[in-house]
Amino acid sequence: MRRVHRAVLAATTALAVIATPTVATAASPGANRVGLQTRLDDVVAAGAVGAVAEVRDEHGVWRGSSGVATLGKPRPAPVDGRFRVGSITKTFIAVVVLQLVDEGPLRLDDPAELWLPGVVPDGHRMTVRQLLNHTSGLYDYVGTLPMPPEPDFFANRWRTWRAAELVQRAVANPPTFEPPGSAFAYSNTAYLLLGQLVERVTGQSYGDEIERRVIRPMRLRGTSVPGASPHIPGPHPHGYLPTSRNGDLLDYTKMNPSVFGAGGEMISTTSDLNRFFAALLGGRLLPDHLLTEMKTPGVESGRYGLGLAWWRDTSCGVRVYGNDGDALAYQSWSYSTEDRRRQVTVMLTPDFQGNPDDAVDAFLDKALCGWS
Repeated sequence: MRRVHRAVLAATTALAVIATPTVATAASPGANRVGLQTRLDDVVAAGAVGAVAEVRDEHGVWRGSSGVATLGKPRPAPVDGRFRVGSITKTFIAVVVLQLVDEGPLRLDDPAELWLPGVVPDGHRMTVRQLLNHTSGLYDYVGTLPMPPEPDFFANRWRTWRAAELVQRAVANPPTFEPPGSAFAYSNTAYLLLGQLVERVTGQSYGDEIERRVIRPMRLRGTSVPGASPHIPGPHPHGYLPTSRNGDLLDYTKMNPSVFGAGGEMISTTSDLNRFFAALLGGRLLPDHLLTEMKTPGVESGRYGLGLAWWRDTSCGVRVYGNDGDALAYQSWSYSTEDRRRQVTVMLTPDFQGNPDDAVDAFLDKALCGWS
């Protein structure tokens, strides 16, 4: 799921949450390096319970924390904490798909129908490439689900969703556009299909393939594909969602992440995500020609390739690649310059009092451009 926070925030415009005082900490001495800690504090002040970040560049590694791990308690948000990464999962799925392309059984221009016969209407007209770059036109299943603070949303907290039933909810609606490939429309449904495709090609679950091909080789010890497990292992901040329009927040740390599926279920850390994108952009996970495909937008002037996005123009004019994720109670951003000299990952747990996006943008820009 991606940027669903805005929909939840819009539905709770009357929230009156009591603010928790910011507790600013950092993992390294003199951590307010070139204003990074101040900018991270700004993120919390703009609308977060807690936030953590890791920045890497020619000066070394900076890790910072602001706000608290749990509402009403003084413990700072843990700089090494794990969190739900939402749509950053899509980049991991895309790497697995492209590795299968490199190995031969799969082609980017294969029709979806070839591998998933009868799963979606007109599957013969949409390609694997179009599923990856959000130009398939498939209706996003997220639009068929209740969102907080609706009671029906919370009634599904522990439900195990099957990808097939979520896909069916989506295809009961007309395509966002036609024909496939003619426009861009973000679709979580497409990545549910890619998860099914990985399973069809390999005979293994997409989670097992991510573990085997990416997590273990890259030694991403804080990263996992939880499936239907509601728990976040190890140290982690708590995430919250509004249950009413009067400001009540519910601890939503534990939940069944199968509703996110191959489009957003993974758990990771700021350090692991920086390592993952450094390995990807450094050519350790894909050959050059497929990495180039990843960086190629699906439509003219687009900002999304094959599971890889690029952030808006930085103040220093440097293009940065990565992805962002919205897992409702957790939001994250992870970007790197193409040469991997500068990287930043930031995570926050929203408080739904305000919209921290502008403050996050300022932090990202400071991390990527403001250290010279």
